[in-house]
Amino acid sequence: MKTVFVIGSGTMGRGIAQVAAQAKYEVYLSDIQLDIVKRNMDIVEAGLQRQIEKGKITKGEVGDILGRIQMVQNLENLEKADYVIEAVLEDVALKREIFKEADRKAKPEAILASNTTSCSITEIASAVAAPERVIGMHFFNPPVVMQLVELMPGILSSRRTVEKAKEFVVSLGKETVTTKKEGPAGVTSRILAGLLNEAIWVLQEGIASVEAIDRAMVLGCNHKMGPFALIDLIGVDIHFAKTQMLYKKTGDARYRPCYLLEQMMAAGLLGKKSGRGFYDYSKDPVVPTAFFDK
Repeated sequence: MKTVFVIGSGTMGRGIAQVAAQAKYEVYLSDIQLDIVKRNMDIVEAGLQRQIEKGKITKGEVGDILGRIQMVQNLENLEKADYVIEAVLEDVALKREIFKEADRKAKPEAILASNTTSCSITEIASAVAAPERVIGMHFFNPPVVMQLVELMPGILSSRRTVEKAKEFVVSLGKETVTTKKEGPAGVTSRILAGLLNEAIWVLQEGIASVEAIDRAMVLGCNHKMGPFALIDLIGVDIHFAKTQMLYKKTGDARYRPCYLLEQMMAAGLLGKKSGRGFYDYSKDPVVPTAFFDK
């Protein structure tokens, strides 16, 4: 039985761990404190419980899934892993530090993957002794639902690494898209960032409301979710960081972050995770945050 080690137990990490466990991999889910992992595993268990209530999964299957996930602190037991997936904050210095240590502990044939959407894989890989085994493996939020995983090789990623990464993703029941060369944010995140940013500028300029813009994109462009609902799901701070990075690296005005995002972050309006973003999730039904009705 192959083993997966997920570094970072937040929204993406715990989702990736669940996906791997559902595909019958043995999984280690880690974080800097065991209490953090436990809190995030409680969220996984609650989500699976809801699936039982909907009749989509049995109690026995849930027990099997949870039984395949072991909670660990830091990089304990990483040497057992065939696939190491890092899913921490988008901080390249932090990622380089993690990969440097993971490279020392992991067995030689293990694949080292990052779930990053904005950090350079080549820059991350430069911290390890074997950069050819490092690759970007971008799962989409929520990993349990979304079917695509974007593979982003660095300059030194080997063909074997790309092939093994693709085999792994397919074994999870997912589809892959592989970038031909390294570029800021890959394919989907780069295109999406521009679209979401334009929606924010349309709002900032007073052309249309939050609800009107979301409704227009859902009904007029056949999107499953409007841009503001999506930013709230991603996180206002995450979107800001991504557009800031793209603007810095490309110089393209499409990615220039809107000042409105800085105001929202200062006010704690970070999206669903904080309870309010472009929408107020304390209301039933959900409505735009009062700030946008002024």
